[in-house]
Amino acid sequence: MLKLTDVIIPAKYFYKVSNQRLIQITEDGSHTIIIPSKKIIYHSTHGALQESRHIFINSGLKYFLNKYADANETIHVFEMGLGTGLNALLTWQEAALLKQKIFYHAVELYPLTKPEADSLNYDNFMENNNVRLSAIHHSAWNELISLNEYFSFIKTNADIQNFNTAQKFNLIYFDAFDPNAQPELWTEIIFKKMFDLLLNNGILVTYCSKGAVQRAMKTAGFIVQKLKGPPGKREIIRAIKTTH
Repeated sequence: MLKLTDVIIPAKYFYKVSNQRLIQITEDGSHTIIIPSKKIIYHSTHGALQESRHIFINSGLKYFLNKYADANETIHVFEMGLGTGLNALLTWQEAALLKQKIFYHAVELYPLTKPEADSLNYDNFMENNNVRLSAIHHSAWNELISLNEYFSFIKTNADIQNFNTAQKFNLIYFDAFDPNAQPELWTEIIFKKMFDLLLNNGILVTYCSKGAVQRAMKTAGFIVQKLKGPPGKREIIRAIKTTH
């Protein structure tokens, strides 16, 4: 996620979807959301879809599957910040395409309304017509739902600082708001919590590569890797939990 002040947004590329949020068309044709009052934009203006695929699917999910996953294993994915639902949607699509069982738990403090979610155009980019954004946003909170034989999903409306679960995960998508907007979510305390949520050889991926964020991750116990970012972003981070 970026700060709104970091980009110039021509008026013809966005429209009002609620009193709080605007929808913008990014360069790859996919939508993102802007919160003008908080000076926040959810995705890169260079392309929301390609950004999510690069960071969370290719550098996270596919990397883990290729390097660590065992055959017939259910992969447990945790998302910090459900947001537009794009990361969950893409993960559901990969589960169906790869016939890979995935359990997905997302935590979101500021969920979109149904009309806001229904205005997003991500379904137009899905290869599988049975993968629909509405199934994610219209589902009940705090209830495990099987969206198909490969993808089960639960979402929790909570502050990550107060969230607890006994479940352990293979992969974390850390997609909180920018550190300038929510600095309390990019601290050693939070990354230690993420570290403890992961199984050994678990992976955390995020778009933010600020030095302070990397230091907080390392102090929490992660091995931090800097990777090439998607168009418009120089670097992203993949952090690995290795306890032996």
